[in-house]
Amino acid sequence: MSGYKVKKYEALLTEMNARLWELAEIRFEEYQSAELMAGCLREHGFSVETGVGALPTAYKAVYGSGSPVIGLLAEYDALDGLSQQADVTEHRPRPETTHGHGCGHHLLGTGVIGAALALKDYLAIHPGAGTVIVYGCPAEEGGSGKTYMARAGVFDGLDIALTWHPSTMNASMTGSLLANCQAYFKFHGKSSHAGAAPQKGRSALDALELMNVGVNYLREHMEMTDRIHYAITNAGGVSPNVVQAEAEVLYLVRSRDNDSVRELFRRVVNIAKGAALMTGTTMEMTFDKACSNVVPSDTLGELLYDTMVEIGVPEYTSEEMAYIADFRKVIGDEAADRDLGMLPEFDLETRHALCKSHPMGDFILPFEPQDVVETASSDMGDVSQIAPLLQLQCACFCLGTQPHSWVEVAQGKSSYAVKGMLFAAETLYRAAVKLMEDPQLVKKAKEENVRRTGGRAYRCPIPEDVVPAAFRKKE
Repeated sequence: MSGYKVKKYEALLTEMNARLWELAEIRFEEYQSAELMAGCLREHGFSVETGVGALPTAYKAVYGSGSPVIGLLAEYDALDGLSQQADVTEHRPRPETTHGHGCGHHLLGTGVIGAALALKDYLAIHPGAGTVIVYGCPAEEGGSGKTYMARAGVFDGLDIALTWHPSTMNASMTGSLLANCQAYFKFHGKSSHAGAAPQKGRSALDALELMNVGVNYLREHMEMTDRIHYAITNAGGVSPNVVQAEAEVLYLVRSRDNDSVRELFRRVVNIAKGAALMTGTTMEMTFDKACSNVVPSDTLGELLYDTMVEIGVPEYTSEEMAYIADFRKVIGDEAADRDLGMLPEFDLETRHALCKSHPMGDFILPFEPQDVVETASSDMGDVSQIAPLLQLQCACFCLGTQPHSWVEVAQGKSSYAVKGMLFAAETLYRAAVKLMEDPQLVKKAKEENVRRTGGRAYRCPIPEDVVPAAFRKKE
């Protein structure tokens, strides 16, 4: 890593990564995490604005002038229920919190800061070569922070957006992710004595269960890439001898793009209405959040892949090899050797061969442009509807590590994870410099984005009157 431009910031970034891991603040509560990052950028000469998009834990930090305007997307929210001590190969929660960075967003945010600091150094000696904007994006996990920011126009004027995600292998993203929307369905009935006067009751729980049954039948008649998930948030109480007067379920609906998810959601709403009609109850729907499908960028994908190859994967010490070997024992050889990473399932034979021959994940998955759809979602999709976007993925965890697991949380402060983060930071930095030095490359990426979106103006999938759930509860 001696040739890394981000090397001069290694101590700062290692400390920031550890601190973000320890804070482990969940969606829309990342006050200390956001201030830590924004404060660092402010100290290094960035012009920082906080609370952007009416989100208290979002920020925007700008350095440089002129075109292109390149946005770096930082995330830093953790997950609840994933408390775990660092570097421990058994489930051992931290006593002081129930939260944990089970998706590596502490690494993600820190890596973006590293790339931004290196770009600041470049722009300081190349004035007017371009503008870098770091966007502090809260609540990627179930909050659609970027979507709310996009609705407020925070990303308007961007030429290119770059980001990355901690993974178990190194790759340049290809294909798309699903659009989604999420809503609460609350049923109102009438309580009564379930034994003495059941005829006088109207069960909200019956309505909820009938809705779930109806949606299960819907699953037979939707596209292969569509997904519908739910969680019962209120079952109406714990007394079976009382007809449940209130019940609530939260539904998450996914489909290939915003138009198709709206249609699928409409069908789900109609099932909820039918369930209420069948049970003599009423239904109240509260829209929670949504995000758009990701628009692929083969132009940026190839650029990021070539840049990773140019840099070369990190080299690991014998201690780091032993560290990963210990976690591999927890994960198992079969799961590690057949790891899918975070990309759609293409060319599995090549992928499995690489996993088996490179147990440290020290390989770069070949970049293969293709229009495949991964059945997960991300609010970076909304940014990709506004400007060309590419997400890089770099190895920070043992092969076979599952996202949103305590095993991932445990590895989050290790030197292995930090090396992956620095590799990502250096790749983002060098790719951004190439874009600043090659206007034709920027033009090509923008033309591809226009072609893929059909030139349509961005339309936010979250209605104007909807605010994040965290703030609705406070109101």
